[in-house]
This record gives sequence, structure tokens and C-alpha cells, in this order.
Amino acid sequence: MTKALRAIKAVGFFFISLLIYSCIHTIKLKYSSNPSIKHVEMSTGFRNVGYFTNWGIYGRDYQVENIPAAYLTHLLYAFADVDAATGRVKLSDSWADEQKPGNGDPYDDSGRNLYGNLKQIYHLKQRNRHLKLIMSIGGWTYSPNFHAMVVDPSMRSTFVQSAIQILQDYALDGLDIDYEYPGNAEQAWGYVELLRELRTALDALHPNNNPYELTIAAPCGASTYEILYVGEMDKYLSFWNLMTYDFSGSWDSHTAHQSNLRGQPMSVETAVNWYRSRGVAGDKLVVGMPLYGRSFASTNGLGHPFKGVGGGSWEAGNYDYKALPQPDAQEYFDGDRMASYSYSTSSKEFVTYDNIDIALRKAEYIKSNNLGGGMYWELSGDHQQTNRSIVVNVALNFGRLDGINNHLEYPHSRFENIRSGLN
Repeated sequence: MTKALRAIKAVGFFFISLLIYSCIHTIKLKYSSNPSIKHVEMSTGFRNVGYFTNWGIYGRDYQVENIPAAYLTHLLYAFADVDAATGRVKLSDSWADEQKPGNGDPYDDSGRNLYGNLKQIYHLKQRNRHLKLIMSIGGWTYSPNFHAMVVDPSMRSTFVQSAIQILQDYALDGLDIDYEYPGNAEQAWGYVELLRELRTALDALHPNNNPYELTIAAPCGASTYEILYVGEMDKYLSFWNLMTYDFSGSWDSHTAHQSNLRGQPMSVETAVNWYRSRGVAGDKLVVGMPLYGRSFASTNGLGHPFKGVGGGSWEAGNYDYKALPQPDAQEYFDGDRMASYSYSTSSKEFVTYDNIDIALRKAEYIKSNNLGGGMYWELSGDHQQTNRSIVVNVALNFGRLDGINNHLEYPHSRFENIRSGLN
């Protein structure tokens, strides 16, 4: 080939490449400028954290495919249990978590491959690289199993080793500890030791960039948070999920808000200010929002006595947010405490919950105070319609979400399909 011919071919290749680049760039510009597309920027921004419950796949029929992955940064999988005798972390529903076949899955009971929710979520992570999967260990039901474990070094060691293995087996991006609650100073200090040992193990597993995350479900009532060694705990945590809900319930004598933004003695603002006063950086505090309402029966409204809990979507006393307000109820706004609720004069039922307006006010509060983001208990209660979804509307209000990549490589998983990346 002559030099002249080579030069002509090189120039031709350059112009063809330029044309291809121009076309691709134009396509991208057209896509991103389409006003009908709702865009959330992924960067080191706000966290939008949703709990997915493994029991939700049954009666509630809330499946992995229903998760609004595009609008979440972290998915907290609820719950793993703790063996009270040994401290070993274990799955709470093997069928739901690792065995249930998905669409197109071959039947294979050899145990060599992962199925269930956790395989489907791995697929979700592959398609949404910003979505981090965190196993939540404990919860209200399993928390009593923490009491002996946290004060016993041998049981703590078993907990840590088994938790790390679960992370590798099930393709997790971190661990969440939901211990409700330490009952004395010894247990509170044992909690610190547990977090320290977990952080050490997680860092040893992935010492480079993008470390595995460690979080907790943090109490928001004075009787439960004042016992904690917050400053020591904070050294080891990626962020705190504040349980800023359940401020009121059947245990009270009068109806009240369950997740008001302002006011005393309990509110979102009170809890946030308390943790900040103990040295926790604002951007590590993630504000919890309920996707359910607490109901009270036989009452004259807000601040009045009641007789028992009201109705519910799946159990008495609790409605899904998507079922509220009930058809015979009127929705109200409390401007002093920044809270919403509904009341029915015919059934005399009072329900306290967050509507979209309150959720967006909380989003503005989070932004103006440079907090870490929002958290939701739990996803099955939200509207599937995006225009009525609290999760989606808060994400859009934030505008800028944490887009740090998840992990996809797990060479030490006991499951062949996870080791191979489902290839």
C-alpha cells in the first residue's frame, strides 16, 4: 500500500469516526433534553434508602420487580436473624431469600446456585449500578437475640464471621444493624465493640476504594438513644438511618403525630439536633419516613383520648400509605408541627401518616440542613404510580443522588452463579 493511499484511508477513517461520535453525541443530547423524562443526577449526592421486606412477597405481593430502583441509592433487605445461642447470623426465610425460582429459572435444588429475592436483586444491581444492597440484621422481632451476643466476645466473633460470609455469598454492598435496643451500659458498649469488629472485617475484605458500608437503624426517642455511646459508634458507621417515626401509637393515652417534623418532646428535628449535638456530621444522618399510617379508634381527633387501634391494610392499627386517606376521611395539615393526618367524623378514626406534601417538606429540611438523605419503611406501602409515590417525589426533589457504584464481583461466594456474575 502506497503512503498516499494509507494517508487517504487514515483521513477517511477519521471523518467516519467523527461522524459516528457526532451521531452518538446528538442522540445523547436529544435524550437528556426531552422534557418528558424525569432526570435524577447520580453523583456523590443524597441517599434515598428503602427497606424491602422478605415477607412482602406473599400477601402484599410486593416483588423485587416492583422496587423503584432508579430512584433509590440503597436497598435495605429486611431481615436476617441472629442465633441466640451462638451469635451466628442466618437468613430468616430461606425460601424467599435464596430458593424461590424466578421467571426463567431452571429448577435446581442442588444448592450450587442462588435463587430467590437475592438473585433477582443481583440482577437489579447489574442494571442499576448506583443501587447498593445492604442486609439488615435484627429488627424488632429478632432484636432480643442481640442482648447476650453483644457482651460476649466469642459470640460477637461468630456474628462477624457469619455476617461477612453472608455478604460474600449473597452479593451484598454492606450490613445494617437494627438492634432495638440496648438495655444497659454493658450492652451499649458491646454494641460499639460489635460495630468496631464489623468495620475492621469489612475493611479487610475490601481495603481499597469503594468500601463496604456499615449502617444502623438508629433510635429517635430519648429513652432509647441517650444510653448509646454515639461518638464511639460514629467512628465505624457509614451513615445512620434515623427511625424518625412511631412517635405515637397504641401505647399512648391520646392521639398524636407519629412522624412530625417539628415540636417537642419528639420530632424529626429534635432527633436530628440531638445526634448532631453528639458529634455526628449532618451528612451522615438519613431521615426516616413512614410509608404507613398509625390508626386510632373511637376518638374525637388529634390530641384526644381513643379506645384501641383502628383499621389497617394488613393488620389492625396500620394502613399502607397508598390506602390513605380512607374514603370516608378528610386529610388535614398541622402547620405548627409540620405533619399530616386524616380523620373520619363518621367512623371516628384518626390516622397519622406522611403525605407527599409533608415528605417534600422533609426533603427541603434535609437539603437546607445538609443532611444525608431520606429512608423509608417500607417500600410495599408506597404508591406504584410515580406521581403519587413518596419515594419517587422525594428523589426528584433531591435532584442529586448518591451514584457511587455497587459491587458485582464476589469470588468467594458459595454460589456458582454469583461467582460467575450470573454468566
